Amino acid sequence: MCQHQPPCPTADSADRESARLVAHHPEQGWSLLCNGVVLFEDTGEILPDGRVIAPHRFTTAV
Repeated sequence: MCQHQPPCPTADSADRESARLVAHHPEQGWSLLCNGVVLFEDTGEILPDGRVIAPHRFTTAV
């Protein structure tokens, strides 16, 4: 359970990526957020319930 104030967003929230880092492994390309989300450097995610969120990189129009 998150002890941060204000509390981190839940893994089901649209802003789940704004939760605080609890483990950061840039050499391996991933971070663990306070809400249990594993965030990858390519912007993909694994949620605590095992669901996979595909990378969602923004592209710019040329």
